[in-house]
Amino acid sequence: MDSTIVENGIALLNKGMDLAMQWLLSPAAWTQFALLVGAYILAVIVNRIVTPRLSTFLTPDTQSLTLLSKGRRFVLIFLPLLLPLFAYGFTAIGEQVTRSLFGSGAVIAFGKRVFLFLVLRAFARDILTDPFLHLLGKFVVIPIGALYALGVLDPVMVGMAETGVSIGNINFSVLALVRGIIAGSLLFWLGHWSNTQSVAYIERQRMRPAIRQLLTKVAEFAIFGFAFLLLMNIMGVDLGSLAVLGGAIGVGLGFGLQKIASNFISGVILLVEGQATVGDYVELDGGEAGTIIKMTARATFLETFDGRWIVVPNEDFITTRVVNYSDSGSANRLEAPFSVSYDTDINKIPAIIEAAVSAHPSVLQSPEPPDCELRGFGESGIDFVVEFWVNGIDDGKNKYTSDILFVVWNALRDNDIEIPFPQRVIEIKGGLPK
Repeated sequence: MDSTIVENGIALLNKGMDLAMQWLLSPAAWTQFALLVGAYILAVIVNRIVTPRLSTFLTPDTQSLTLLSKGRRFVLIFLPLLLPLFAYGFTAIGEQVTRSLFGSGAVIAFGKRVFLFLVLRAFARDILTDPFLHLLGKFVVIPIGALYALGVLDPVMVGMAETGVSIGNINFSVLALVRGIIAGSLLFWLGHWSNTQSVAYIERQRMRPAIRQLLTKVAEFAIFGFAFLLLMNIMGVDLGSLAVLGGAIGVGLGFGLQKIASNFISGVILLVEGQATVGDYVELDGGEAGTIIKMTARATFLETFDGRWIVVPNEDFITTRVVNYSDSGSANRLEAPFSVSYDTDINKIPAIIEAAVSAHPSVLQSPEPPDCELRGFGESGIDFVVEFWVNGIDDGKNKYTSDILFVVWNALRDNDIEIPFPQRVIEIKGGLPK
């Protein structure tokens, strides 16, 4: 096989040498060379005249953000292509002249293909600024343009089409495989770009965060699903075989992937009903508690106050009891317990504490102002608790209960009210030993 490739290469080289000698000894070839040089010089002159004027005409005001200005900026990107395009156009005119005069135009046709290659090269090098597209242009567009310029693109494609590749029971030609790789890369890049644009559009709409996230996932599945089906069609894969694959996947979901399917469906229900969404502070029946930071098709991610992440399957939000501290609003009622001495006139305590707690900037007066309640008579003192409403959850950034306990301490100290400490009476029977 290696010797066959070498022999074919030598044959092509000899054929190219013979063709070059024919061109060097032919007056018609020299005329075509002269026309190529003249076409390029004329293209340079026209480009120097046209490009600055087009650039001045198309350049909008730097502050303008209208649709017309964006279109003009887009057209400006393609100005580097003018020189090879002019040369290609003038060469095409020269080809018609030489064919009418000499009956042949192989040299000038070759020059025209070279100018087209220069167009593709400038497009891949200067226009495709996106990293992926630039890579695709460098390793796909430029090589294809080079093969076309040398006149061997069709034989190469025929050879690739006749060479087969087997993957299991599926047979591909090398041409179909390469075409699929190129088309797949381009399609999924386009899908990623489309998904980014659709997500940005959905984020600008006024709707519940849960519905917004659901629409984002639906758009993502729809875009990449369509890209996959289109890729299969381009590669020549019978879409009927995908139905069998889909049936097998369905059976797998029914038996081996029950939990995954259950979690996926539970995630969709959560997003539609909006029982919990990103930013809510929730507590599950199993003791897991934290702020929802991400919801995926399989699980929901909670972040605790100490920075740890808890991954909770979506099914748990449907089948167990969930306490959502943020669902009905951001206001939450908290409690701060304290005690006073038995020597205190407890009738004065509610007014003192309620006034002091109400002065705290984080405490709300609605839906209810602070309320100080007597809870019981303890071993060492009289137990009270002050209830208050705040925006947010305790033990987070603001530490509300800690702040309120400081307020209670200062209020009791300013009013000379004693906070008790444990006291014990010890009775020694039989007297002290001598």
